[in-house]
Amino acid sequence: MYPADAPFPVYSTESWWSDKWDARNFAQDIDFSRPFFEQLHELYLQVPRLQNVGSSDMKKMNSEYVNYAGWNKNCYLIFDSDYNEECCYSNVIKHSKYCLDCSYVSQSQFCHDCVDCSNSYELKSCQRCNNCSNSSYLFNCIGCQNCAFCCNLTNQKYCLWNKQLTKDEYHNNLNEIIQSGTPEEITKQFAEFTLTYPRKYCSILQSEDCSGDYISNAQRCTTCFNVGDAQDLQYCDSVYRAKDCMDVSSFGEKIERVSNSGTIGHGCFGVHFSYDCVTSCSDLFYCLQCHQTKNSFGCVGFRSGNYCILNKQYTKEDYDELVPKIVKHMQSTEEWGEYFPVRMSPFAYNETVAQEYFPMTKEEVLARNWKWRDATDDIPKVEKTIPAAQLPHSIQNIPDDILNWAITCETTGRPFLVTKQELSFYRNIQIPVPHFHPDERHRKRIALRNPRKLWKRKCDTCGKDIQSTYDPDRHETVYCEECYLKEMY
Repeated sequence: MYPADAPFPVYSTESWWSDKWDARNFAQDIDFSRPFFEQLHELYLQVPRLQNVGSSDMKKMNSEYVNYAGWNKNCYLIFDSDYNEECCYSNVIKHSKYCLDCSYVSQSQFCHDCVDCSNSYELKSCQRCNNCSNSSYLFNCIGCQNCAFCCNLTNQKYCLWNKQLTKDEYHNNLNEIIQSGTPEEITKQFAEFTLTYPRKYCSILQSEDCSGDYISNAQRCTTCFNVGDAQDLQYCDSVYRAKDCMDVSSFGEKIERVSNSGTIGHGCFGVHFSYDCVTSCSDLFYCLQCHQTKNSFGCVGFRSGNYCILNKQYTKEDYDELVPKIVKHMQSTEEWGEYFPVRMSPFAYNETVAQEYFPMTKEEVLARNWKWRDATDDIPKVEKTIPAAQLPHSIQNIPDDILNWAITCETTGRPFLVTKQELSFYRNIQIPVPHFHPDERHRKRIALRNPRKLWKRKCDTCGKDIQSTYDPDRHETVYCEECYLKEMY
């Protein structure tokens, strides 16, 4: 995941997990005459990084080109995703098979271009759907089969534009619509149709005393987004199975008392101001990319450690004596309680998820002395290219030779390839070859989700005060939960 010009060593998964090196070999003494972050950054640049973050069986399971992903089989370019098979070009997918170009999809199969769907089978271009099958262009539907271009339906069959049809009428009319325009034109038409139906102020299910969006089975979670099976969280996102946490972004799976950290998971307890620390870590401060590590401060790349500071081993007594002195020093330099400075990030701002939810222009980023990477930096040079607009509209007219050509994205002009796995998928579910680069497809999907921000507004029916991720200046009609349930049921 790191660029070729990265200023630190990058190891393969096998090498990083081998016993041929030890993070303690990079140990540093604390220097109280210098800022702590400056010393930690020097250590961070020396310790080897994993090529990708995930389970150690990625290569064996033919899923080497994934990131922040584990226990996947035959997967390619999926991110923040676990327990999947035959999936590609997706993010935040769980326990799914044969899914492509999906985001936030779980326990589903044969889905394409879907967002926030679960327990579904063979869906195309659907959003916020659960337990649906053999359908396309659905929004906020539950238990629907053989439906298309529908919104806010429950347990329906053979519906088109929210109207009940016979089986033959449904298939005949659906074919006419699909052939009437490009996928982009049809998508736009459907988006306009959904605006005629009300939206629930946010997606909070089976939860108590919670605010935010995409919350399920939770209690007392304040201003949280994408959390589930959680209790007593504040300002957290993308965290599952967590308790008593604050300002945590990503992961979970039995974490408790974690604060101001990112990518913490699998049985961690008492981790603070840290990043990418997983698997039974506890009582850590300012640590990065550590596994099974306890009682440590400012350590990097440990696979197992205890009572260490800047990767140097101490006795328990010396550790307990030194840590308060470091905290006092960091307080004097105004570093204590702050997260790692942006300059420590190995990535440019526009290479991170931050750009998706808090977009900034190149000029704004550079004005803050942060890094920016232009798209032209790594565009590959290819000999055989074809503009996406020249591709046959029907998948039946796409020859096998497309595998030998690079397609030029209609929006960005970036070339991209279609893999054999992809082509087989497109043919199986009868959809055209994409006209957009995978990054652009990802951007379009994420744009369908509401921002991670709450606005105060009123229910458009009863006037009740609500907090919603729908900006009052937008065009959607937004209901409180009581009014929405009356409308739906």
